[in-house]
Amino acid sequence: MKLLFLLLFCVSLFSQTKTTPNPPNLLLLNIYTKDTNVTGWYMSEKLDGVRAYWDGKQLVSRQGVLLNPPAFFTKEFPTTELDGELWSKRGDFANVSSIVNTQESKDGWKNLTYKVFEVPHVTGGLLERLATLKESKYIQRIPQIKIKNRAHLEEFLKSVEAKGGEGVVVRDESLEYYTGRNNNALKVKSYIDEECEVVGYTQGEGKYKGMTGSLLCKTQQNKRIKIGTGLSDMQRENPPKIGSMITFKYYGLTSKGNPRFPVFMRERN
Repeated sequence: MKLLFLLLFCVSLFSQTKTTPNPPNLLLLNIYTKDTNVTGWYMSEKLDGVRAYWDGKQLVSRQGVLLNPPAFFTKEFPTTELDGELWSKRGDFANVSSIVNTQESKDGWKNLTYKVFEVPHVTGGLLERLATLKESKYIQRIPQIKIKNRAHLEEFLKSVEAKGGEGVVVRDESLEYYTGRNNNALKVKSYIDEECEVVGYTQGEGKYKGMTGSLLCKTQQNKRIKIGTGLSDMQRENPPKIGSMITFKYYGLTSKGNPRFPVFMRERN
């Protein structure tokens, strides 16, 4: 009986997650380096939300999962395509992710806004494309600021990070819409972040006795690292499962090519 119940639960859970056969082809960001001249480009805050593509009828995740916003949220969305982040406030990624990925969640969406940074398949530069968007309660443009020089960019980055923001996006405004990854759209941060796979744990000591001390992870470069900083007490009691992907940040590389001072940021869906 228990086995039958578990099987029915898994079938029910799987049936709630609908995907599109053709995931959206999206604009992706490269990493900014100081030798890149971005004077005259436009910068905006990089929001730490859930990426979502509006295809004119429904919201789709980056992986092609059909999201389930309530009707009131998308009531004033246009029939044209949009690209942006489902967002609430800085440092609230886990909550936003929970709202977006819970199929029956309704009230939580009242606290979210769709922050748009691109209007695909419209002619003209970035500002021209964004100008075609009609804003409403649940749909807003991400403000774009023209970069005066590198000092201006660095000052803006510091102000964003001081408020708890993730970083900055810089883009060549003059280009027509495109997808994929190139050096005309860059993310700017004072640290580097990437994903790794959880492959094990170490036991906590001292006040963390009986909990997880560190996550043992395998990086995209197939290096094994230990991440103990950045975990909350709740996460130490219930750490990300083995095989799950997490995002961590670090500050350069050691002489052996390992991430320096890795810090846990979040578990990816």
